[in-house]
Formats: sequence, C-alpha cells, structure tokens
Amino acid sequence: MRPRFVEPASGRQSRVGKFGFAVRLSLLMSAIGVAPVESEAQGRGGASTPRSDSLRQAQRLDTEGKHQESRAIFQALIDNAPDPAARAQVQRRMALSYAYDGNCARAIEYEEMVIAYWVTRREAEPQNAHYQEGEMANEAARVCIDAGAIDEAERMYRRGSELGNREPEPRTHPKSLWDYRLAHAQARIAARRGNAAEARRQIAEARRILDSDRTMAEDQEQYFPYLVGYVALYTNDLATAEAEFTKSMAALPDDPFQVVLMGMTLEKKGDQAKAKELYRKAFDMATGSNPPNVHSRAFTRAKLGIR
Repeated sequence: MRPRFVEPASGRQSRVGKFGFAVRLSLLMSAIGVAPVESEAQGRGGASTPRSDSLRQAQRLDTEGKHQESRAIFQALIDNAPDPAARAQVQRRMALSYAYDGNCARAIEYEEMVIAYWVTRREAEPQNAHYQEGEMANEAARVCIDAGAIDEAERMYRRGSELGNREPEPRTHPKSLWDYRLAHAQARIAARRGNAAEARRQIAEARRILDSDRTMAEDQEQYFPYLVGYVALYTNDLATAEAEFTKSMAALPDDPFQVVLMGMTLEKKGDQAKAKELYRKAFDMATGSNPPNVHSRAFTRAKLGIR
C-alpha cells in the first residue's frame, strides 16, 4: 500500500485569502527568477489552485537541480498552509528536496515533522496514521542510506518498524510486512558496511518472512531480486548482481534506481559505454518525488556531468 495523505478540506480559505497567497507567491517567484508554471488543468477544464500549481513548479525545479528556488517555494507553501494536512504534505516534499543533496539530517528533520502530523491523526484514523508514521521514518532512512549515512539509516529503519508495528487491531498492514522491510534494510546496511556474512543472513531472514506470509509476499516479492542484487553489488559479486538486477528491472520497470544499480554493476565490470547509456536512461526516467527517483536523478546528474 502506498502512502496516502488526507487532503485538506476545500473551501477553507476565502477568495481574498487565496488571491493574497497567489499574489505573494507570484512576487516570490519573480524575486527568485522563476516563471510561473502553466497549470496542467488549463486547456482541459480541470480545477487549478495557486498551491497545486506552485507545488508542481517546485518539484520541477528540484528535478532541474534548482534546489534553492524550489525550497523557497516549498517554504512559502508551508508558511501559508490552510491546515495541518496541507502543511505536512509540503514538509514531506521539502524532506525529499534535501534528499537531492544527500542531506540526511535535514531530510530526517522534515520527515519527523510529517510523523508528528500523523501522530495527531491516531484517534481519527488509527490504522492509517500508524502506518504513515512508519512509512515516513522508512522514507527518511532510504534517503540516508542512499547518502551513505549508514548509522542514521539503520536508526530510522528501526524507528519505522517500531512505529508501523504500533498499528492497533484490526491491522491493515501485518507485522510480517515490517519484519520483511527491516530484514531487507539490514541486509543492505550490512552490505554497505562490508559485512557479507551478516548481509547473507539477513537475506535468508527476508526470504523466510516472505515464505511465511504469502499474502504479504504477493506485493513484496518483486523487491527481493533488488535486495539480492544490491548485496551482491556491494560485496563485489558482480555476476550475481547483474543477474539479479536484470530481474529487478523487469519486476520494477518504472523504478530508475534499478537502472542505476545495473549501470553501477556494469561500470564496475569495465563496460563504461553501457553504464553511461543506463545512467542516461535512469536520468530521463527519474522525474518523480520519492527516494528512488530523487537519488537516481542526483546520482546520474553527477555521473553524466549535467549542470
């Protein structure tokens, strides 16, 4: 299940308030030299708001590497949020903006703000709130491991598992899901630390958990080849890495990080031309706002020397 945010109730801002925010945001964009984005709703009769257009603009700026400009817009959206849900939505985007820089500490700072929002939702929607708390902690952990902040990644993955497992009955996300995610993370962390034996032990644990809950595994099995390949790459078993990333690229065709990992594998094997081709493909794919997309975009931008 993917993270779900509670959308702010419509109509909470007066027309004057909305107009005032639009003017302030337009002035901000002019000050930082950013042209307003054309609404995606224009030309097809859909609804558009200054907030939605500005959020889309800021996310586009992040993909272009213009993070100072994007964060100015995100901050304006946070400061002028109509309610806590809308504020948390943009705080999450701000966390991912810092992920482009590999800034683990700032990503955690903003993800903790989002976690604090979901704590306030426990009474109204206890199952979803606890799940979201765990998801946001794991999201911060993913930013940190990609940035090479391994100790902080481990801390946040453990925090995510703890928060997610506080979900009350009747649970919508089983304990086995969080156990699998934690074993998956611990294997990758061990590989990054150069502990091949521990990484293999955690792979076996992840496999055991998948096999113990086939219902959960229906959605999670697709991430297992990625795990095996990741550990193989970071423990220098390049033949296994290439074989497993071939599987993971097929299982996760929209995930640019799988393409990046295959590129890293081929680069290590000495096939620079093919690696560069894959990095270019991953760069073009990585336009989304989640950790795999953000890291893939930043990593391949650097590899390809794109300004």
